[in-house]
Amino acid sequence: MNAIKLTLFAMTATVSLSACGSESPEPTEQIVIREPGEAATPVEGAAADADGADAADLVAAGKSAFAACVACHSVTPDGASSIGPNLYGVVGRAAGSLAGFDYSDAMAGSGLTWNSGELDEFLTNPSAKVPGTRMVAGAVNDADDRAAIIAYLATLSE
Repeated sequence: MNAIKLTLFAMTATVSLSACGSESPEPTEQIVIREPGEAATPVEGAAADADGADAADLVAAGKSAFAACVACHSVTPDGASSIGPNLYGVVGRAAGSLAGFDYSDAMAGSGLTWNSGELDEFLTNPSAKVPGTRMVAGAVNDADDRAAIIAYLATLSE
C-alpha cells in the first residue's frame, strides 16, 4: 500500500511541477494613450535608443561603402572638387549647382534636387537617371550599400 501511495504522490508531483513550466510568460503589448501634442515618453524597460543605434550602424556602413567613391569625390566642408564634385551637403542641394565644378550640360539641366529617392535612382544607374552625365563608373548595385551611402551623405552638412 505504501508503494501505491508513493507512486501516486510522485505522479501528482510530476504533473503539478510540469504545469508550472520553466518558460517565461508570454510578452504583453503595452499601449500608451496620450493627448495630441503631448510628448511621448519612453516605455519602461524599452531599449534606450534602438533606432539611433541602427541609424549609427547604417551611417558607419555608408562611410565604409563610400570608400569606393573617394577616388572622385571629397566630402569635407569647403573641400576641393576632383573628378566629381564635393558631396558635402549634397542632400537637399540642386543637382549641378555646386559653384566651381564643371558639370555636364545634362546634370546642370536635370532639374533634380538630391534627396534619398533621387540619389538611390542615380546611384543605381547614373546614365539612366541623367542621360549624358559624366559619372559613368558610379553604379552601386547593392540596394543596402546605396541606402547606407545615402544615410552617410545625409549626415554631411552643417
